[in-house]
Amino acid sequence: MSVLIKPIITEKMTAQGELYNRYGFIVEPGANKIQIKDAVEATYGVSVQKVRTMNYGPTRKMRFTKTGVQHGKTNAVKKAIVDVAEGDIIDFYSNL
Repeated sequence: MSVLIKPIITEKMTAQGELYNRYGFIVEPGANKIQIKDAVEATYGVSVQKVRTMNYGPTRKMRFTKTGVQHGKTNAVKKAIVDVAEGDIIDFYSNL
């Protein structure tokens, strides 16, 4: 199973990619920085300088319905911000 789940393609991360060569990914919760670095280098053919990770816990929600109070939560995710070497770029839009 791959460590990388999907890239983060938002306006903020696109600006980070253009200015600072930083790219964001949603990764497996059990992945460490070395596994993330190896997966990005193997998948996109770039050299990774630095990896930063963030764990986001689930958001708890509740609704009031006719049948009572419904409790739920979203999934927990792990994000990784990857700094790529100068001159290397990752093009997420080439496969469209």
